[in-house]
Amino acid sequence: MANIRDSLSHTKWLCKYHIVFTPKYRREAIYGQYKESIGKILRQLCNYKGVEIIEGHLMSDHIHMLVCIPPKHSVSQFMGYLKGKSSLMIFDRHTNLKYKFENRHLWVEEYYVSTVGLNEAIIANISVSMKLMI
Repeated sequence: MANIRDSLSHTKWLCKYHIVFTPKYRREAIYGQYKESIGKILRQLCNYKGVEIIEGHLMSDHIHMLVCIPPKHSVSQFMGYLKGKSSLMIFDRHTNLKYKFENRHLWVEEYYVSTVGLNEAIIANISVSMKLMI
């Protein structure tokens, strides 16, 4: 049987998702002096919803997150919450960013998500070998 990550009253679950999302116009404002602050905000919001961040990387113009989302939340519901609340919190802490992003829209509407199954190690090895081929 699979390693069960967690359980609810009537559910045993292991729901891992690889999520990638970007700021508007792929601006590199999330990197550098704001990187640590944005990371804290994202961790805080995930804790509020009971979402575990397994791994996360703030790149210069996008964010990668490997998360465990409980089945009581849909991925789209969680992403709407995460991007909406994080942009409000980021603009409150860093008011000078509102001049770079009009109408206080920090993130693009779209995001990428893929599921990570029980063969996570095999997928990681394949992606490493694919990078070597490119």
